[in-house]
Amino acid sequence: MAKLYEYESVSEGLEASDDSSESSIDANFPNFSVVLFGNSESVQFGCDNILLEENQTYTEDTEFCSTVSIQRKISDHHVSVINMIGLHETDLNPSVQVIRQLVNENEIHAFIFVVRLGQLTDADKMGIEWLQRMFGDEVLSFAMFLFTYEEEEESIIDELKKNPALEKLIEKCGQKYHICSKIMNKQSEMRELMDRIRCLYLDNKEQCYTTEMYNTVSTDLDNSQNQTEKAENCIHTTLKQLKSSAKESRHKLCPEQLMNRLHLKGKYHKLKTADFLQLSEHIQSHEFCLEEKFAQSFLQKLLMMDYRARYIKIKQNNEQNDNQERCKDSFKESIHLMDAQMAVFYCADSFLKQLIVTKLSQCQFALPLLVPNPFTQKIEFPLWTFRQINKSWKTTDGKGQTLSKTQPVYKAETPMVAVFRFGSLSSSKSQLMNSLINEKHNTFFHRNCPGSSRSRVLMDGMVEIAWYCPSGEKTDTFPDCVAFCNLHGDALENEKLLNILTQMASVNVVILPQLNMNDNRMIQNLYTDSKLLICLLTESDSALTEMRKGKKYKMGLKERNQSDVIEELRRAVNNGLSSSDSSSLFKLEDVADKLNITVDEKIDNDCRKGKDAAQKMMSLLKYKDLTEIKETFLPCQGKLWHQWCQTNKELHRPTLGELQKSNNIEKTKSCKKSEMLKIRELQHTTVLNEFIKIFIQELNSKERNEMTYFLKWIGILLDDYTTETLSALHHEYDKKWSAVLDLKKKSDKSQQLAAEQEELERISEKLQAATFGLEHILREIGQIYESCSSVEKNKKNLKLDFSSLPGLAAEMMMSGFPLELMDGDAAHVPLIWVTAVLDELIKKLGDKRVFVLSVLAIQSSGKSTMLNAMFGLQFAVSAGRCTRGAFMQLVRVSEEMKDELKFDYILVVDTEGLRALELAGRSTRNHDNEMATFVVGLGNMTLINVFGENIAEMQDILKNVVQAFMRMKKIRLNPSCMFVHQNISDISAEERNMEGRRRLQEKLDEMTKLAAKEEDCVLQFFSDVIAFDVQNDVKYFSQLWEGSPPMAPPNPNYSRNIQEMKSTIIAKASRSNGITLSQFKTCINDLWSALLNENFVFSFKDTLEIAVFRRLETKYSDWTWSLRSAMLSIEEKFYNRIANGNNEVQKNELLDEMRTTKEEVEKSMKSYFNEDKYKSILCQWRGRFETRIQDLHDDLVKGTKRKLDEAIEQKKAKQKLDPKLTEYENMLFSRSKELALSLKSKGADEQVLKEKFDTMWSKWVTEMTKDIPPVKDIHFWKDVSQILSENNELTLVYERLNLPDFKQILTRGGFDDYITHQKHQEHLDETELNAEYHDSVRQLIKKIIKETENIMKKSPVKRQGYNVSYIQEITDCVKKSVKQHQSENEKYKLRKEFIIDLCLYVCDIASEKFTECHKEYRETNDVRMYLEKQKTQYYNVFKNYCRGATTATILIDFICSKLEPSILQDVYNKTAIDVAAQMRTDIRSLRENRSNLEKHILKSLAENEDFEQYIQYIHQPKEHFIQFIKNEVDKYFTQQSKIILNVFKGNLEQKGKIVSNAVHALTAEVKNKRGDGNMWFTSFTKTLTEELKFTGESFVDLREIKDLDFLGKHLSECLNEMMLKLQKNFTRIGEIKMEKCRKKPHKILIDHFCQCCWVQCPFCKAICTNTMEDHPGDHSVPFHRNIGLNGWFYRGTTNLYTWFCTTEVGSDRCFRNSLDDRIPWKEYRKAGPEYANWSITPDNSELPYWKWFVCRFQKDLENHYNKTFQGSGEIPDEWRKHTKEDAIKSLDKYI
Repeated sequence: MAKLYEYESVSEGLEASDDSSESSIDANFPNFSVVLFGNSESVQFGCDNILLEENQTYTEDTEFCSTVSIQRKISDHHVSVINMIGLHETDLNPSVQVIRQLVNENEIHAFIFVVRLGQLTDADKMGIEWLQRMFGDEVLSFAMFLFTYEEEEESIIDELKKNPALEKLIEKCGQKYHICSKIMNKQSEMRELMDRIRCLYLDNKEQCYTTEMYNTVSTDLDNSQNQTEKAENCIHTTLKQLKSSAKESRHKLCPEQLMNRLHLKGKYHKLKTADFLQLSEHIQSHEFCLEEKFAQSFLQKLLMMDYRARYIKIKQNNEQNDNQERCKDSFKESIHLMDAQMAVFYCADSFLKQLIVTKLSQCQFALPLLVPNPFTQKIEFPLWTFRQINKSWKTTDGKGQTLSKTQPVYKAETPMVAVFRFGSLSSSKSQLMNSLINEKHNTFFHRNCPGSSRSRVLMDGMVEIAWYCPSGEKTDTFPDCVAFCNLHGDALENEKLLNILTQMASVNVVILPQLNMNDNRMIQNLYTDSKLLICLLTESDSALTEMRKGKKYKMGLKERNQSDVIEELRRAVNNGLSSSDSSSLFKLEDVADKLNITVDEKIDNDCRKGKDAAQKMMSLLKYKDLTEIKETFLPCQGKLWHQWCQTNKELHRPTLGELQKSNNIEKTKSCKKSEMLKIRELQHTTVLNEFIKIFIQELNSKERNEMTYFLKWIGILLDDYTTETLSALHHEYDKKWSAVLDLKKKSDKSQQLAAEQEELERISEKLQAATFGLEHILREIGQIYESCSSVEKNKKNLKLDFSSLPGLAAEMMMSGFPLELMDGDAAHVPLIWVTAVLDELIKKLGDKRVFVLSVLAIQSSGKSTMLNAMFGLQFAVSAGRCTRGAFMQLVRVSEEMKDELKFDYILVVDTEGLRALELAGRSTRNHDNEMATFVVGLGNMTLINVFGENIAEMQDILKNVVQAFMRMKKIRLNPSCMFVHQNISDISAEERNMEGRRRLQEKLDEMTKLAAKEEDCVLQFFSDVIAFDVQNDVKYFSQLWEGSPPMAPPNPNYSRNIQEMKSTIIAKASRSNGITLSQFKTCINDLWSALLNENFVFSFKDTLEIAVFRRLETKYSDWTWSLRSAMLSIEEKFYNRIANGNNEVQKNELLDEMRTTKEEVEKSMKSYFNEDKYKSILCQWRGRFETRIQDLHDDLVKGTKRKLDEAIEQKKAKQKLDPKLTEYENMLFSRSKELALSLKSKGADEQVLKEKFDTMWSKWVTEMTKDIPPVKDIHFWKDVSQILSENNELTLVYERLNLPDFKQILTRGGFDDYITHQKHQEHLDETELNAEYHDSVRQLIKKIIKETENIMKKSPVKRQGYNVSYIQEITDCVKKSVKQHQSENEKYKLRKEFIIDLCLYVCDIASEKFTECHKEYRETNDVRMYLEKQKTQYYNVFKNYCRGATTATILIDFICSKLEPSILQDVYNKTAIDVAAQMRTDIRSLRENRSNLEKHILKSLAENEDFEQYIQYIHQPKEHFIQFIKNEVDKYFTQQSKIILNVFKGNLEQKGKIVSNAVHALTAEVKNKRGDGNMWFTSFTKTLTEELKFTGESFVDLREIKDLDFLGKHLSECLNEMMLKLQKNFTRIGEIKMEKCRKKPHKILIDHFCQCCWVQCPFCKAICTNTMEDHPGDHSVPFHRNIGLNGWFYRGTTNLYTWFCTTEVGSDRCFRNSLDDRIPWKEYRKAGPEYANWSITPDNSELPYWKWFVCRFQKDLENHYNKTFQGSGEIPDEWRKHTKEDAIKSLDKYI
């Protein structure tokens, strides 16, 4: 190589002087001419190719006559490039004349031979000979090699070491070469090529290839015609051979072609695990697949552990076949199946590679050990791919005892047998190895396997490894675990790999034709080596012969019995293994350390960093006792977490003893909560150790790829760390268990048996403590988060905010790691943690839809294996490390499958096995039932896995599952299930399957009947509970293994069963919408909360359903507002009609007016119910809400019709008065005109005129109305007192009237002042009497209020005015109702003070209503009042006549005077509607629905801390709501006066425009009709019929008005002046008198919010939240209150209750109703009608707000009810910790 280095040094010298200018270069060097020839596959032509650009191709049909040079400029050199690439691969033979012409026309400085680095073909080897024949031997001094690469620069030195033939070729050219990319697009490489050409030019003494040199060749050829012909024939023959060789080389796939055909080009290391773990379309064919589908099909089968993945036949697609027909020379060699497998392997990223190798191992296939990279030819050792593979085997020790071992393969120290061949052989080496290891399974792929082909691209030079694992039986081939390595291809061509293998091996087995030591140096080396050598000779038929004692054997294979060969080979190998020492044992990890080869773990930076971080954590565990590690390093999840879980269950499940021990269950609950908080504080104060600190830090700081490596390494290292100890503990447990079983057979060993059982339990506990994996670390993170959340502060030394921890777990889920859903050790769901992680997952992914698939089975029945095979998941399946609790994992749905499925992910929930032995004696039954109910409730579908056909083990649990399904029917949960029978030996017998299905159906029906009996319902069949098709929903699975483990591969039928079931699941899932992640989160919360209360049916509360219903009610509020506001506008229009003379309103007219709004609302409803993401939940209420909207619409129409009819009746009642009023107005007009004309000539000033008019006006009005009695004012309270004094002393009535008692009658705490004990009841304790009857008195008051309000509504005050008889009717109603109550309740008597106060209370309500109605009546019917309102109008008439105004001017003034009040009234009415709508937008409390309003009321009450207001809210909620709305409206008027002013003035302006436009339009219209003033006035009043109230006679002769232009113009001017004056009159909010509105804003809002259900809980007075009065179904409320707020107290005491309704109805206690019946709280509905329609859920959903309220107003409540919070009613200390801020926050959180 000396010349090579000298050549490079010259180049370096040239590069050093490269700073000279272009001119100097031109001066020293000529323009170069170069000829390029060589393999066409070594160059990629294209516009980016600096040297060649586009391709020049040669075919057999092309006559090669001349070669055109390409002019290029490269690195300041002008270069002529002659492209002859590919020419030597054809039959074209350039003539001597052509070559001479080429040489004569070009001074050739270099012949460049282009070769693909690492792929030297036979045609390439002959290319230099072709050059010599064409141009002579002297051409070699001008020749150089140009090696091209594709992806990365490769080492030529390594290539030379591997390929002696290449080294010889380079020597021919004087070792001159250069390396560049295949595309030739890098400037630096082309610049260096120019440097190489310059060096070549200098080496040749600045000469080029000359014509004289060529003439020597041509002269020799021309000497003799015969010699010429012979030479040409020879050349032609050689070229033919070259062509054939080139064709063969081209037809033999190269790696790039292989990748292209498999559609893997450009995917080197780019295939991701996630791409193949997603739910994608199944490739149906088991035998064939297209080339482009191979990767998908192969991995799909492999992930299902189907070893037939290596039986797939790869076929070309139709397009390729068509091309073959068109192009004879395009025949494609079949792809070797192992080439295809390795192509996928090369293109996979490290995680997918690991998964592939793990699955290959499970399929009992050999694994890639040493892999030559097809692109770099470097040998790579994929150690990372072995990290998750464990092997189990059994051996027999010297004492005859069987020992079990389970080890990760990378740590297993075993002897290794290396097998290789020299030369081409007729026998298959791999097939021979299979017979030795496992004759029933093709562990190593061989030439006779399906999918094999003649050519191999990637397999030659690869080493595969497989392990033989004995079963501890006499039939074992080898007594211990042995590794077998197989070198593919000829070992002579892979000397480096051979050396590596023989160095590692304990036994070397070589297969060759004949043994000739002198011919083969490698054989000599093996023979002299001390290791056992076995030579298998294919051309010999000799038996096993020992060549050197105990170390060297030979054996013939030719025409020998295969069994004999295998037996002899086995014996020889065993002899060698028994004699080898322990130092020759093979260990995978040592391969990386001892040999100089590339190891994947070392070159991958992310892998290395992940490993370093994991090892840093593991170093902290060094020398620690495994059974104590969790207690030391994971303190939050140990005793503290278990105590918290136990206390939480006790909180939700108080024992009967606790209930009997303490009457104050709320105090007990408070103590439990305090205890739980203290545990959280203890968790929070635990030291954050370095182990967890590093884990959190690494998770938080790493990218996803590095994080995945880190987590995998943690799992790998922890498994390695715990395996040995766990194995020893399992062995100890097995021994102790055997001893216990033996002692049970001996009746006299009871004491020893107890001791042994105790010891067995101790070992079991140690086993649990020693189980330590990644899930435990994540569990600790979850507990850190939950403790920090509970105390609301970060943990000491935690460098990041605790709120970011769930995000890390969410990232893990997205990366494919399972998340623990239920802690199996504590049997508890860490709800805070799981909820937070799901929230983060929603933030990162969006609220995706998922289909939840859960599995239920007996322990170790293969459920996790089934899920892993079905979806390629990572649930733990190894012995001793099976699933504890429940874990969930996401499986993404591919894009093409989303068209078929309606969700984005399948969320798989794997659960711990039921009937777990390690849980025996630890409430296993309850635990199993809890788990079964939980997973069935969560899943859209549940797989019930049964081992075998006998379901006896599952029978009790299945009964609970059936019972759970029944319960879910009641609460509208409808999951489905499938039964899977595993390990069925003969699943092909249809009759047997049908019989099995029949038995299963009978068992299910039997269990259904038992469960139905317990659930008190009548059901006969399982299909009554759940849709279950016994034909399609029962699957029979073959046994998992095809033979006996550990060497048995998975049963292909098992994989087929998996695929069939997966297809069934997908088919069923396609009919489901799934649920969103947020729905899933809510479902977890609701289900677990229900399970905690141990009463699934009655305690289940669907939080999501409640939230969706609230949103629906908010939308309903918007829809109802649209209808109400529309009807208010229509109502105003019809009021104007009636006022303008229309005395009839038809219902159809109102319906027509409402039609558009109703259709818009219906459209909005339809859109909401059809398109909302929760439409599947909403559908249950659709019919009800559509009915409610229709009913509201009908009620609005009906109510408006009634009000309009009343208006018409009032108008008709006034009709008798109208003629007189018209007569009076005519008289007043005439007298005003006469007076004006009499004073016109006197020229009096306005003051005089005014005084004169006022005097005459009073005289006229008095004279006209002297015979009409005035409408009197009412003296309401005087009348009330008079009526009440008829049966009571007047002084008593006045006394009660002056006291505030009557106003507080409904809100007072008790009625002791009103009650007198009957004589025969005087012995009773007063508290007992109060306890029974106080509430009945309150109910009486409410009943009477409701009855008297109905009387008030019916009283015709508006039409007929006030009459004292109305009061009489109200008081009679009160007396009658009290009398009836007294007759029904003889134990006490209500005093007369009660009757008087109650009469005063209802009369106080009537006072406001009657006064308002009478005022309206008076304004309508009082003639004097009416005429006084007209005074201004007649004064203007008088004044105009005084000034000599025309008739038109008088009319104009008259119209404006009439319009002004009408416009103002209409503006007020519209402003009220608009302002109410604006308030619904601006005022937060008035947005949304009634629940939102109540929340703001409670906030306001807390902020003001007014006890009296609270009492009103509790006992008179509707009145309080009304007052609150009024206050909010008043506040808005004060704070947002500008907005209201703008609304008012906007409406004023709009109304002015309407009138003005009407004037212009009518004037033009009447002019066209040649009408007069009379026609104009008639048309004007008609136009404004619906817009304004405009009535009355004009009192002038309108026929006199002919100039309509004058009328129109001056009326418009007058209107403009009037509107301008009105605008100026309203510049401040105080100038707007909203009392003038027909319906004020607060009344509009009250109607909207308060026309709903006001029924209160009979216990705590919480208000039903339903937005419709008299709604169907039960009353309900999300949060109840403590009963003491309603005055409830313990019987026989003065102690107020502190219990909540929701707590009581779940207890075993009783209460008494008003009839003194003793009612169990659980059967509260039986207490009476007011109880029967209430749905109260037993749970712990207590609003902290009411706890704060009780503590804050304790004294006030005690004074109000004259009771105390003492004794049984003592307030828990925990309640006093709630601040006002906490109380207000709780409202936002829960309401």
